[in-house]
Amino acid sequence: MDIVYIRDLQIETVIGIYDWEREIKQVVSIDIEMATDIKLAADSDNIEDALDYKSVAKRIIAFVEDSSFQLVETMAERICQIIIQEFEVPWVKLRLSKPGAIRGSQDVGVIIERAANEALARGVKAL
Repeated sequence: MDIVYIRDLQIETVIGIYDWEREIKQVVSIDIEMATDIKLAADSDNIEDALDYKSVAKRIIAFVEDSSFQLVETMAERICQIIIQEFEVPWVKLRLSKPGAIRGSQDVGVIIERAANEALARGVKAL
């Protein structure tokens, strides 16, 4: 498998458990690695044969901007579900962080990996 990736996708959203966090938008930073086979796209040089990272980014931006999760864990899971189900990606690795969330640190967050067969086994549905 090949990897198509998006690095440091910064999106403003409501995220957090504290009352003050529920009243403001904060930036989250997202890195996404998606397994795919690029051979057909490389041979045809046609976007229709590729995993279109711009379409993935636009979908994730819209989803995150409209969300208001308390936990980065929940947001990360939902993003992976969308990517796997809507873009037919067999495997995704996602890093989601909140820059500046803890004084003295660059950022905090989670890194998760999910596979399509795991989502099917759990009966998970994307939003």
